[in-house]
Amino acid sequence: MSKTGFTKVIGMSRSMLYYKHRQPDKDWILKQQIELTLREFPSYGHKRLAMHLKINRKRVLRVMKLFGIKPFRRRGKKYRKVKKEYSFQFPNLLLTNCPIYPNHIWVSDFTYINFKKRTVYLATVLDLFTKEVVGFSVLLNHSSGLVMNALLSAVSNHPTPEIAHSDQGSEYASKDYVVLQNNLDIQPSMSQKGCPWENGYQESFYSQFKVDLGDPNRFNHLGELVWARYKTIHNYNNTRIQTSLKMPPAEFAKRHYERSSLSV
Repeated sequence: MSKTGFTKVIGMSRSMLYYKHRQPDKDWILKQQIELTLREFPSYGHKRLAMHLKINRKRVLRVMKLFGIKPFRRRGKKYRKVKKEYSFQFPNLLLTNCPIYPNHIWVSDFTYINFKKRTVYLATVLDLFTKEVVGFSVLLNHSSGLVMNALLSAVSNHPTPEIAHSDQGSEYASKDYVVLQNNLDIQPSMSQKGCPWENGYQESFYSQFKVDLGDPNRFNHLGELVWARYKTIHNYNNTRIQTSLKMPPAEFAKRHYERSSLSV
């Protein structure tokens, strides 16, 4: 099928095969400026950020929502010291790199859900370009095995990324996880300590995920909850419309590959 015929089938103009939207790049640059400002002034909300950056506050608020950036809020958590011999620190490469193609930059995190006096952990790996969950793992603990399984799940079904970003949790700073990334030839990237907004993409996903999952205690057995998590992630990738993409992540990824193959 010719390029003209294909574009008619999918309902887009031929010129769109070659057009690159500038807005995502501009939003990413503003995201980096916001994160750098929050490192110096962690309590700034969108109004003060707008005054500091001398731009419209509605634009700042939109970009903060787009990338899940929230000002620091003291939670009163107890400090847990990480053993130095197993603790690694890396710079935040997302302050200098912008995702420009699928499997360029992945972000990782994990969350927990209380279920009938038990805690079930979910670790996910998200593609920053397509917003697709490319890998995940479910365990009853949050050891390094939880996050390693999620990464292995991702690379078993997708090309290895150039960069993998996370926070500085002990699981991601463990020797085993760092060695795994090195063996896969992945550049590690980490949020700065005390800057949770620098991994806000995953936080934003989890807030949506838990709403879509609903009350976990409605299930009678752990297996039902695990199956529901799989189903919720599948729906997120394939049927749930992403505001920034205006379509589900899997559909966006498919269209990107088709458009790239035609433009070659």
